[in-house]
Amino acid sequence: MPGLPSAILFACSLNAVRSPMAAAIMKHLHGQRIHVESTGVRAGSLDPFMVAAMDEIGLDLTRHRAKSFAELEDDYFDLIVTLSPEAHHRALEMTRTMSCDVEFWPTLDATAVDGNRDTRLDAYRAVRDALTERIEARFPMGPVGEV
Repeated sequence: MPGLPSAILFACSLNAVRSPMAAAIMKHLHGQRIHVESTGVRAGSLDPFMVAAMDEIGLDLTRHRAKSFAELEDDYFDLIVTLSPEAHHRALEMTRTMSCDVEFWPTLDATAVDGNRDTRLDAYRAVRDALTERIEARFPMGPVGEV
């Protein structure tokens, strides 16, 4: 298994649910050991269900500001993890001339789930939990200072 990247970008379609969740989870697990950002193909708006699902695990995303690939201030990443097909295509286009790995993690779009509040929130929880599991498996916690 490869070591931890020094800089990682999580990308989805709107940077409103999946990629901010993944970035917050990664930052929570690995702190300052890794530079972590999130982006979208387009910038969406703050999703209250995403905020609520993350608040349940003690992560406050009320200040998240969605941004697009065009708004990235830095384009140096060792790894881009894409969470939607649209973001995957955009990341591959962006990295054609870069030395950067791109991984596609197909992830449910919780905003597409219909139903009452509980049903919809359950979909966001499922995305959160699946991302946590995938991040923990791909980027295991080692002793502090171990990369």
